Amino acid sequence: MPRLMLLGTFDTKGAELRYLAGLLRTGGAQVTTVDLSTGTPSDAADISATTVAAQHPQGAGAVLGLGDRGVAVAAIGVALARFLPQQACDGVMGIGGGGGTSMIAAGLRTLPYGLPKLLVTTMASGDTAPYVGISDLILIPAVTDLAGLNPLSRRILHNAAQALLGMAGHPAPVTDGKPALGLTMFGVTTACVTALTAALTEYDCLVFHATGTGGATMEKLADSGLLTGLFDITTTEVADHLFGGVLPCTPDRFGAAARSRIPQVVSLGALDMINFGAPETIPARHKDRLFHRHNPQVTLMRTTATENAEVGRWIAERLNRCEGPTHLMIPEAGLSALDIAGGPFHDPEASAALFGAIEATFAATATRRLTRLPLHINDPAFAAACLAAFRNL
Repeated sequence: MPRLMLLGTFDTKGAELRYLAGLLRTGGAQVTTVDLSTGTPSDAADISATTVAAQHPQGAGAVLGLGDRGVAVAAIGVALARFLPQQACDGVMGIGGGGGTSMIAAGLRTLPYGLPKLLVTTMASGDTAPYVGISDLILIPAVTDLAGLNPLSRRILHNAAQALLGMAGHPAPVTDGKPALGLTMFGVTTACVTALTAALTEYDCLVFHATGTGGATMEKLADSGLLTGLFDITTTEVADHLFGGVLPCTPDRFGAAARSRIPQVVSLGALDMINFGAPETIPARHKDRLFHRHNPQVTLMRTTATENAEVGRWIAERLNRCEGPTHLMIPEAGLSALDIAGGPFHDPEASAALFGAIEATFAATATRRLTRLPLHINDPAFAAACLAAFRNL
């Protein structure tokens, strides 16, 4: 009998929550309902909003009885994020509109990867990054507003309940597994990373798309102790962070390696580019820059020598904080499939600025090394050199 938790504001979504609880119990689950009402707390749930609110760092008074609903919604999200990780369960579901989605997502994002977490929401369209973050939270469009049951909402909620019952009732099998490595990849560095994963047969290789959230997810796993080492081959997110691209890292990039002292091989994959969306979305100030149309939704802009120098300093300064085994590998012949002799982004002057800034800033130690190689990042010999560097670490 899977143990499930059902979250929502019983003062405004009571009918929907009771309907869902009935579906889950009929499906054989043990269900604990949790009220998150900040206006008129309800006694209809197994766990009251007061109990959740008490988990706020400043106590329940910082959550309930406030005149400002926006402040209350944010505060109960903080409380829920502290409350949920303490609960033993096999899956969690919430329902909400704008405010409910914000508070419930804040709690669901704290739960472990792989634990089923679903949110039926009116906000499941457009930019959902503020709700999902780097979690594996599943958003299900409510279609209609959650303002009472109707024939369509009953069907949507029924399907959501069956999805949670299926996931919680049939969990993924536990396997012994191998030590896990994190690797960062872009389409333009695929050859390098593919060669590495093919050679690292004694490890489980977790490859992360370097889209901002990809790097952040890898670093969260490193912070959690779930990774044995890193092949941070594709650090393109740094350029987007510094110069307004759409796939930026956070200011904490490389922070997990510094905190955990995890062994890492780092390279400069795709730092020849800054990522934007479709051409019409590119800021007008860039109209005279060099672009490459990657696909209809992605346009790449070549980094300049000045930008590359700033990127190089930024990366080196953060790697200098890493006291664990670290080896920075510089592919002098090109940073991506576009940065190659005859390629659209081949710019030796810009690349030289990147390499020079790194060398001028990087502080080598007994455990922190830098190597320049006259190879392209996608050259099999470069992947072999990265592999050898990691084994030496």
